[in-house]
Amino acid sequence: MNTYPDSVAELIKALKKLPGIGEKTAERLTFYLLTAPDNESIRLGNALAGLKKNTRLCKKCFSLTSSEICRICSDEARDKTLVCVVEKPSDMAAVEKTGSYKGVYHILQGVLSPMDGIGPDEIRLKELFRRIEGDKIKEVIIATGTSVEGEATASYIAEKLSCGSNPPVVSRIASGIPMGGDLKYFDQVTLKRAMEKRYDFK
Repeated sequence: MNTYPDSVAELIKALKKLPGIGEKTAERLTFYLLTAPDNESIRLGNALAGLKKNTRLCKKCFSLTSSEICRICSDEARDKTLVCVVEKPSDMAAVEKTGSYKGVYHILQGVLSPMDGIGPDEIRLKELFRRIEGDKIKEVIIATGTSVEGEATASYIAEKLSCGSNPPVVSRIASGIPMGGDLKYFDQVTLKRAMEKRYDFK
């Protein structure tokens, strides 16, 4: 028998579906919201409601944005000839926090994983290659993760770019990023050093 009112039980059930949230944490969050000032609960509700409605992918780099072109792509101060390729928006955010990178990004929205049925057409590779050719990109920094899939994706990109008539410089972030690492879990100093110590991808 459920000891909570339906409204409370439903929120606990919904929160439990979030990654890393168990029964006790879901209960604690629910009771916090129940006793929080009305404006705080309303603000959270509005933010959740607007998350899907007001968030889209940037038409240029495929990062998250609330407009057609994201803040970074539309920033005239950024070096548009330098593109950092990452797997997810959270990886882009991790690199941005280092404050050491002044180029633009391309978010693949995944990595190549044949075992899972994810090939070149399932991620934003075609868009990347078109963009590099059309925007006269001088350097591509590959900052995919160091998992097997991340390395395979990096190699695929480097190989494809080397076949062009006027290929850009292709580099790979290096120092401080261990095999199997996920960018969003590294500290800013490590990421800053990795970006500064990138090497030519050959």
